[in-house]
Amino acid sequence: MSSSSLLWCLLVVCVLSVVQIYAAEERKVLKVFNLRASDLDSDILGIPDAYVEVFRAYGFLGRTAVKNDNTDPSWEEEFSFLNARENNTLRMEVYDSDIFFDDLLGTCERSIK
Repeated sequence: MSSSSLLWCLLVVCVLSVVQIYAAEERKVLKVFNLRASDLDSDILGIPDAYVEVFRAYGFLGRTAVKNDNTDPSWEEEFSFLNARENNTLRMEVYDSDIFFDDLLGTCERSIK
């Protein structure tokens, strides 16, 4: 994957990932939805089978389903988590699912506001 394509993928995932925090019963809830990527590069095995893993400061939050053979995937999953803290970092990693090893296609970090 060229560095410009990787950067474009990261920007798209960061920009189009919608993060919302709201008060619910005196707790802060982190809601992540509308995850998308575009122009993902193919590898020697073909068009990527992409998925996203979502993390915050305290670790793994969730994973989307795999979108097979898609260079412009979008995911309909919604992740909601209690006790979100402002200024924590939300990290999203886009992977290509392969038979033996999944390839990291890009990473994006956003501050929770």
